[in-house]
Parts: sequence; structure tokens; C-alpha cells
Amino acid sequence: MMVKYSKPMVIVDQGLAEGVYAASGTGCYTVTAKIHQTPQTGRGDYRIQLNGKHDADHTREAQVLTISFNQNVTYVSGGAGVIDGNGTPTLRVKLGYHQNPSDNIGLGDLVVTSDAGLAITGVSITD
Repeated sequence: MMVKYSKPMVIVDQGLAEGVYAASGTGCYTVTAKIHQTPQTGRGDYRIQLNGKHDADHTREAQVLTISFNQNVTYVSGGAGVIDGNGTPTLRVKLGYHQNPSDNIGLGDLVVTSDAGLAITGVSITD
């Protein structure tokens, strides 16, 4: 079955506060990502909620999360570890979920550090 690629669209709105959101429909996952905690006094990191909906007729034991930002980030934790991109605007993170054809992935604490004004510009999960 061929899946038609549709490029994710990112809209910048200076009126948004913490509602940074990006989605992708490429591959067999539909993925959303949102920064749900920004740096505060006593905590200098960003925490990101990722949700992936798998819709395919295969199973896998591992996936790769690719997430892009508007500026350089440093990986702190989340998933099964960073593959590459630490210190750049795009991280690739190893995930180790056993998936069935219609599973959901929920990763609530991808943690990164970065300068003020971090925004997500793209996200995908491949298996």
C-alpha cells in the first residue's frame, strides 16, 4: 500500500505561549509533538510530549524519532537514547517500543535544553 506524502506545515504565531505544536503524517506513523514545559526557576529544560499513532500491517521492535527545532538543542533524556544530532537543531532518538499494527506511542518526557524561544519545526517516527 502506497501512502501519499504530505509535507507538514509549520505556522509561526508570536501570540502563542507554550502551545508549540507540530505534526507529521509521513510513513506509517501520524505524530504530534508539543512543548508542555518550558524552563522555569530551578529547572532549565524543555519537556516535550510526543504521540505517535501506528497504522500499518507490520510490527517492529524499534523506531527512530526525528524531531527538528528552530535552534540548537542538547538532548538530556527520553526514549532509549540519542542516536545523533546533539547540539544541532535536529535530533534522532532511538525508541524501543514493541508495536502492533495499530499501536500508539506516548512519550511524555523528551527532555532537551536550549536557549529561550525554542519551537518545534518538524517531527516524524520511522520504523
